[in-house]
Amino acid sequence: MIDLLIVDDEPLIRSGLSGALSQFPHLRIVGEAEDGETAVTAARQLRPDVVLMDVRMPGRDGLSATKELTDDRSFSGTILVLTTFDSDDYVYQAMALGARGFLLKRWPIARIADAISIASAGESVVFPDSLARIVADHGSPPKRSSGEIEAELTPREQVVLKQVAAGLNNAEIAERLHVTVDTVKSQVSSVLLKLNVRDRTQAVIRAFESGFAAAESGSDRSAEARLSSRR
Repeated sequence: MIDLLIVDDEPLIRSGLSGALSQFPHLRIVGEAEDGETAVTAARQLRPDVVLMDVRMPGRDGLSATKELTDDRSFSGTILVLTTFDSDDYVYQAMALGARGFLLKRWPIARIADAISIASAGESVVFPDSLARIVADHGSPPKRSSGEIEAELTPREQVVLKQVAAGLNNAEIAERLHVTVDTVKSQVSSVLLKLNVRDRTQAVIRAFESGFAAAESGSDRSAEARLSSRR
């Protein structure tokens, strides 16, 4: 069972998501919040596995709430950004602060449920075309150049990072590289440690910012197809 906290300033969106997602037997809505302040309080009290966080809210926004929760070592949940537009600067900032990925409000509810399951399992919800566009439009100057990343990572770790940037999960990478899932997990952990980032999403952002990796045309559609196939 995955416990969810839904954060959005629009009551209709909160109630709509709550009602629709509660129909999935593996999801349980444990609370709702209307702004960043109540989101932080609710997250600490309810300990959800996943927080669906709108970022543009009056009062305290979702960015501030995301930063406080991801900086809090006692909070073990995952944050997914809820957004209307995938090119929003707020989306980039939220992921740079530690959100695991983003969900578009216009998505079919089954796709949102799939993404929640993936994020809860420790994977990132990454759509390469969209993320690359967000980084290009709103990204910060790279902390490392492409050459520096290549120098820090082993050849196999470089391959794994590029596969992660392409939106593949651990099982898919293991199949492509003909290794075990545990081997991929170990290599991903090593990449995160060497790049000094907290999760896969931040590693992909670093890869795109530096030019180490680039999204292939149509990769968002491929990622969506893989997302749907995991049901």
